[in-house]
Amino acid sequence: MSFSDEPLAGENLPILPGHHSPGRFERVLRAGHFAVTAEIAPPDSADPAEVYARAQDFDGYVDAINATDGSGANCHMSSMGICALLTRRGYAMILQMSCRDRNRIAMQGDVLGAAAMGVANVLCLTGDGVQSGDHPEAKPVFDLDSISALSMVRHLRDESAFLSGRSISSPPPLFMGAAANPFAPPIDFRPHRLAKKVAAGAQFIQTQYCFDIERLKTFMAKVRDRGLHEKVFILPGVGPLASAKSAEWIRTHVAGVHIPDSVIKRLAGAKDQKQEGVDLCIELMQQIKEIEGVSGVHLMAYRQEHRIGEIVTKSRVLDSREPWRPPAA
Repeated sequence: MSFSDEPLAGENLPILPGHHSPGRFERVLRAGHFAVTAEIAPPDSADPAEVYARAQDFDGYVDAINATDGSGANCHMSSMGICALLTRRGYAMILQMSCRDRNRIAMQGDVLGAAAMGVANVLCLTGDGVQSGDHPEAKPVFDLDSISALSMVRHLRDESAFLSGRSISSPPPLFMGAAANPFAPPIDFRPHRLAKKVAAGAQFIQTQYCFDIERLKTFMAKVRDRGLHEKVFILPGVGPLASAKSAEWIRTHVAGVHIPDSVIKRLAGAKDQKQEGVDLCIELMQQIKEIEGVSGVHLMAYRQEHRIGEIVTKSRVLDSREPWRPPAA
């Protein structure tokens, strides 16, 4: 696949036949390449320079960047704001859209606004409850959930109309995604839940952290039995753990994260626990790439974004392919 005739920053590629967006991320996946996405940590700031500096950690290593939307129900710079800033610089952004904070009127407006700014990808999430974040007194909305939000975005894109029925003169050309958690009970329900999201319009899936390869293999076997791997691109989540202590905290306090005892024991026994966490992440990426039906990985390196280049390079999951990077100044 060639990315010759790259557009200028802020411009999009033409939409290829069989594609729904003008974005590089969809092109990479549909061309059959193993993709890497990552999450950018949103600043507690109104300074765009902080966003640009954080994005530089991903240059040449990832195919798309998720801008989180109030993750954990904590307040930071918005996903829309980060996407606006980085899309202008040429980055392939994934707008995260949580149903917790906005109703369908606001969400439909955000979808059109994001597409108008050149955002080509959207990830629909139900969102964490406000009680888990730093504003527990906030009023949650939840007019929609992740599945109905997917249906809404697909309606805007494919029917050229709002949910009210009023027509849209130019529909948003978006590649649609959703989240999945193969590692949380009820385990047997997870492929069924994934099927519902695919039916609602999901074209790519990013999962919660994977620290248990055998559990992921079991999930993917059920996904293949349903033929879902032929309908959606699945990118399991990975990330470096900083220490045994932090791993223990995460599995106790972060809903849906499954970390086996063996992982914590391995970290605890390491001379350099932070490096061991990086090495484990690299190993997991290599093992995940070998699972049939997997299309990439979603790298969440919270407070270790500067290690992403090392992790991607040492894992060799991209083979000889180098993702887009900003042109030299």
